[in-house]
Amino acid sequence: MSGKYHVRSISLPTRSHPATLEVEEALNRLKAWESSPTSGSICNGLSGVEELCKYVDKLLNMASTQEVLSHYQKGKCHEELLDGSVRLLDVCSIARDILLRFREQVQALQSAFRRRKGDSSIETSVATFNCFRKKMKKDAKKLIASLKQMDNKHGASSLLDQDQHLSAVIRVIREVNVTNCSIFQTLLVFLSTSSKPKQSRWSLVSKLMYKGVVACEEKEENDNELVAVYAALSEVSDSEKVKITYKKLEALLTRIEDLESCLESVFRILIKTRSSLLNLISL
Repeated sequence: MSGKYHVRSISLPTRSHPATLEVEEALNRLKAWESSPTSGSICNGLSGVEELCKYVDKLLNMASTQEVLSHYQKGKCHEELLDGSVRLLDVCSIARDILLRFREQVQALQSAFRRRKGDSSIETSVATFNCFRKKMKKDAKKLIASLKQMDNKHGASSLLDQDQHLSAVIRVIREVNVTNCSIFQTLLVFLSTSSKPKQSRWSLVSKLMYKGVVACEEKEENDNELVAVYAALSEVSDSEKVKITYKKLEALLTRIEDLESCLESVFRILIKTRSSLLNLISL
């Protein structure tokens, strides 16, 4: 079910600092992103993260930013900037690894369905895939917990008042980090999606009385590629359903590759931004 994407605001000044205008405009565009449990929606969010990080990198490479940070005594603000950048890099790297292993598992399952050597072979492959799913869900939940800790940390520290430009830079980078954390959380929630639980006969009869509700839930299941595949895997009983499941796996594989491509672009810009930050602080 889609809904407007929200991140916790860190109350930027009413009048923006000229140096941070591009970053804040990109932040506002990303806040208008419609969140839904689909790979397409998440790819759009990750593209917004990439754009946001490009503007942050541009901000860090401005002469005025370099001057104020080079003259400011190295301390908590430098540690915060470095800590935030390395943590986001770590999360992005782990998410890339999870997606890589997920793609390999889907490809292996797809291969088993293509060979169709017998029900036992497919059952074994599905069982192996389900074991991986459980581990992936566990890993994703750990990362989500880590991201929530980062989110709280970014909002907890006091803002700097010594220099208007420095204060504006620190403020906007904090909000960028909070926003990026939220987008990564959305990706991980998507990856930890479970198949819908089986319903009782009475529940099904009740819902048939409300066709609009059923139609809405069916649309959500069809839109969420993972839910569609998991539901198909639980019903592989004949050759026709094997064909249908194979096609769903094929579609899921394409979506995973799209997510991998988006994450790779985000990872590259995060590395670039961290490099700019390290160069800036070493001045």
